[in-house]
Amino acid sequence: MAALASITPHLPSSLQTKSHLSSNISHHSISARSVRKTTRQRLHSESVSRSLKIQCAATKPVKSPAEEDWKIKRELLLEKKVRSVDAKEALRLQQENNFVILDVRPEAEFKEAHPPGAINVQIYRLIKEWTAWDIARRAAFAFFGIFSGTEENPEFIQSVESNIDKSAKIIVACSSGGTMKPSQSLPEGQQSRSLIAAYLLVLNGYTNVFHLEGGLYTWFKEGLPIVSEE
Repeated sequence: MAALASITPHLPSSLQTKSHLSSNISHHSISARSVRKTTRQRLHSESVSRSLKIQCAATKPVKSPAEEDWKIKRELLLEKKVRSVDAKEALRLQQENNFVILDVRPEAEFKEAHPPGAINVQIYRLIKEWTAWDIARRAAFAFFGIFSGTEENPEFIQSVESNIDKSAKIIVACSSGGTMKPSQSLPEGQQSRSLIAAYLLVLNGYTNVFHLEGGLYTWFKEGLPIVSEE
């Protein structure tokens, strides 16, 4: 019995070699799968990270004063006693009382035709930057067939201040004019580029701000004086 107990299984050397190789292959296979899994996880993590960065870059910037709700803009304009004048009164005030007409339309529109003596500072300009957000905005404009998308002019107030003193009497004009007057269909009036510009002016210390009711469309329609730079 003692002799039998001392007997241990003995494999041929060829089988021992095969068993060792099989163990090594299995070990390397597991290691390779582990590496591939780790690599996939890392690539996925990097992809998610890049995606989040792109989404963050394309997120709309914080709302500017020009983007404030129209109701709030209108309340401040009324509080600061910003008055609307029609085209003929605007011409009289310019000629007799040294009022400055501030034309906030795009430069190309201004050059085509504008009141004599008017100063042009565009409140919106062509999109200049190429951030993810700007690219997204360009694409949105292009979707509607508009390939000259605009953005708020960040230098608007700075440009006005370099051309017009804060004590000056200013009539702000754009194409359509908009209105602060309530109506049945528009109980709070209607926003426009010139009213947005007027709002920015009073926010920045201008105290004699007027608004051209009916816009320059009415000025041109009534045959009032115009000049062209083209």
